[in-house]
Amino acid sequence: MDIRIAQLTKRYGTQTAVDDVSFAVSAGEVLGFLGPNGAGKTTTMKMVCGLVAPDHGRVLVGGTDVAEDPAAVRRMIGYLPESNPLYDDMPVLDFLRFAARLQGVEKDLVDQRLRDMVEVCGLGDEKHKRIGELSKGYRQRTGLAQAMVHDPQVLILDEPTTGLDPNQIVEIRALIKELGQAKTVIFSTHILPEVEAVCDRILIINKGRIVADGSPSTLRAQAHGEAVLLAGIEDGAPDDVLAALRALPGVTDITPVPGAEGRYELRMRTDGPPGRPVFALCVRRGWTLTELRTVETRLEDVFRDLTLN
Repeated sequence: MDIRIAQLTKRYGTQTAVDDVSFAVSAGEVLGFLGPNGAGKTTTMKMVCGLVAPDHGRVLVGGTDVAEDPAAVRRMIGYLPESNPLYDDMPVLDFLRFAARLQGVEKDLVDQRLRDMVEVCGLGDEKHKRIGELSKGYRQRTGLAQAMVHDPQVLILDEPTTGLDPNQIVEIRALIKELGQAKTVIFSTHILPEVEAVCDRILIINKGRIVADGSPSTLRAQAHGEAVLLAGIEDGAPDDVLAALRALPGVTDITPVPGAEGRYELRMRTDGPPGRPVFALCVRRGWTLTELRTVETRLEDVFRDLTLN
């Protein structure tokens, strides 16, 4: 089920939280929604779910306009908010049964859906406990189970791995990737390696506007036209090598690699092969070049470049 968002805008007083945002998500796509705190991620997701009304723009979920039929859209969506509101006094199974009834799951299907969610979300050992007795990780799993209990075609997950241990994070990543084969998934996170491991596509929002849209590899390739080089240079005094590398045309930054004498990481802007100036410098100076390779730009660097302004 696809999602179409056109010119979405939301203001709170004089502050514009979401500013003329447009994008589409295809069925079976896993979209990572990134941005610094206060960038507009949660507000956008709430407008998609019909929980917040936009000041301007349209949201279509499976062809249905959220403003015209919000109840129908909510039945298509499973939403896990960042705050993960739960009823602490309810046992896990009772809570999931309650959520299933609220979402309109047919009575004769409820028990099977509960069994599926307990298995998929790894709640077997905790299913009879009260939610208030659960660890943060299991509370998060319970929230994810309630978001999926009605088998929605769209999943919108706000920080779904918050509070999980490394093993649980791997399991939830695998689950999201598996769900993305049949469902449309939008999820926000601050864990950038998680985005690369799970997402087909990334949107980065900053100050209410979309500043980047593409696959992780595409965004790295478009990172302001900069190349990152790793160079190993012997026979030259470190201070002389650093000074000479800094003086090369196009070098924007250079850092000695910690714990690796004679190795340097360079960021360069160049229209030609980025390693050629470094190679020519070593030939002129009579230095031995032991290593010279291009390092793929890190997604963290792309994110910082696009949001620190």
